[in-house]
Amino acid sequence: MGLMTIGVFAQAAGLTPKALRLYDQVGLVPPAAVDAESGYRLYDPAQVPSARLVAQLRGIGMPLATIRVVCGLDPAAAAEAVTAYWRRVTADTAARARLATILVDHLSEGGATMSDPSATIAVRYAARCDTGLVRDSNEDAAYASDRLLVVADGIRGPGGAAASAAAIDALTPLALVDAPPVDLLTMLAAAVADADRSVRGLATDDHQPGTTVTAVLRSGSQLALAHVGDTRAYLLRDGELSLLTQDHTWVQAQVDQGRLDRDEAAAHPQRALLVRALGAGTQVEVDLALRTARPGDRYLLCSDGLSAVVDRAAVWSTVAAPTPPAETVRALVELALAQGAPDNIACVIADVVAV
Repeated sequence: MGLMTIGVFAQAAGLTPKALRLYDQVGLVPPAAVDAESGYRLYDPAQVPSARLVAQLRGIGMPLATIRVVCGLDPAAAAEAVTAYWRRVTADTAARARLATILVDHLSEGGATMSDPSATIAVRYAARCDTGLVRDSNEDAAYASDRLLVVADGIRGPGGAAASAAAIDALTPLALVDAPPVDLLTMLAAAVADADRSVRGLATDDHQPGTTVTAVLRSGSQLALAHVGDTRAYLLRDGELSLLTQDHTWVQAQVDQGRLDRDEAAAHPQRALLVRALGAGTQVEVDLALRTARPGDRYLLCSDGLSAVVDRAAVWSTVAAPTPPAETVRALVELALAQGAPDNIACVIADVVAV
């Protein structure tokens, strides 16, 4: 069979002539020949399978640059590349779906106008970190301001401290942005994605650092919460201490599936094994939530150097005490030290007050 005109080849490959001209320009499906007089593109029938592959990859939304890489691989490697790409698409779609659901619920409840200008609030805050009594280095990091609260716990090993610091550095610019409440979740989710990329950028040939992160971003009385890992966020409201986050650990997954009870999980040797963290896996999966702050609320963000060592009742009594944030974080660290502090400790206290 001789060469095929662009129209015939396009029909055989399931593409349009316009698409073929574009793919020629980017080097994906170059013609076998170009007529010297007319300039018509001519294609070899043997090019049909590769052109169909390009059409199919475009059909799943793969970018042209990625398609170029995939088309240069052997079939097995190409299959792995397509699988990895689709995992990323699926994770991104799921994250967007969660965000959309949260925003719909929020707006359905009047979230677009929930900030009451007559009820101005402010936040009084303090942060504290401690190496503890066993570790010889500190992989925990904490940040607090009127708009942003963050705790990060670097995974033990080379680069752990750098990972938690990179996460904090990626998030702290949010403290300078006066964003409308409706944009909070989008901004915070984007900043966590930036933090994930920063942590991945610390990788060496033989090690990929990682870190957990829990962050709260405020605009007026609206709070956006982002969470990955086993750092935690608590809320003290009307005397009750509530856990706002769920640990992304192997033992918590076993508890959720009914395979371990909470006492077994607390004593399990793999209780610190993470299933989600910045820098881990193909793409970070973030828990996101919106909340409305009230005067009198007290928020606690902490690493597992506190939550895994000090029992809930002692944490509650300390957080519920009528002491300023700086004294409270100091008391929380002292509680962990009194229990032997086998891990680094990081905590943030933030009080919501009416102005």
